Amino acid sequence: MTSPFMRHIEACNDLPSPAGFIPFRIGTQQVGWLGPSLARALTFFPRDFHFDRDGVALAGRLRGPASRTEALAVVCRSLAGRGFFTLRDELFDIRAEPDGPVLGQIDRGAIPAFGVRAEGIHLNGLVRRADGLQVWVGVRSRRKPVAPGQLDHIVAGGMPAGLGPMECLVKEAAEEASIPPELAGRARKVAQLSYVMRFGEEGMRRDTVHAFDLDLPEDFTPIPADGEVERFELWPAQRLLEAVRDTEEVKFNVNLVLIDLFLREGLIDPASPEGRALRHGLEAGA
Repeated sequence: MTSPFMRHIEACNDLPSPAGFIPFRIGTQQVGWLGPSLARALTFFPRDFHFDRDGVALAGRLRGPASRTEALAVVCRSLAGRGFFTLRDELFDIRAEPDGPVLGQIDRGAIPAFGVRAEGIHLNGLVRRADGLQVWVGVRSRRKPVAPGQLDHIVAGGMPAGLGPMECLVKEAAEEASIPPELAGRARKVAQLSYVMRFGEEGMRRDTVHAFDLDLPEDFTPIPADGEVERFELWPAQRLLEAVRDTEEVKFNVNLVLIDLFLREGLIDPASPEGRALRHGLEAGA
């Protein structure tokens, strides 16, 4: 019998094949996937995009990250004006692999349309009490365009251009939960999870999540600082496990990080058939 937790892993990996998508390259390195409509739109920019039997590539004359970023910005403004996506005015780095060199930068709003890998951080805010493990939960603002009102981590966010995972975590911790840098800096990285998820009709989310644990003092209370979260609540880990298992109240990718936490903390037996299947599912997308 399939674990009820597995549905969350499957929901975040609902694009098993890139069939129908066209490879997008910078130089010889593939960095994304294009849907047919976007690929056709790019034929109107022949100075910047070249088509061959292997897909679509940025023009070879764009030799460095700065020139590529500038060309992509011009094209993305045009495409946004034609309704392909909404610009977010926040640049993300483009890499062929999560640990590879930065090849350019692109607006966050254009990332799914270009099928470019995006990175983010998620923080498990933990309180270890005599009566068991507690986890800080954020209730997302109902004004959020993605997962409004759903349950989230104490800190989570995309990784803007130029920042590494820990730098991003410290920044987001202060902005979202009023966690001082000296406390946030004690977080330890515990997992790196990836998934490929369909986005709209012709886009895809290729996300890499850097997951961290932070043990917080019992007398610390996070305070919403930037409006991303309505409030924070301290939940027994078992209650949170039941929410992930039995409901759809938790934001889609938060479920993956929490399943990893439950396995590491033994709330789901990692040696059981269920635990082994869940661990395999989490690692399959990495």
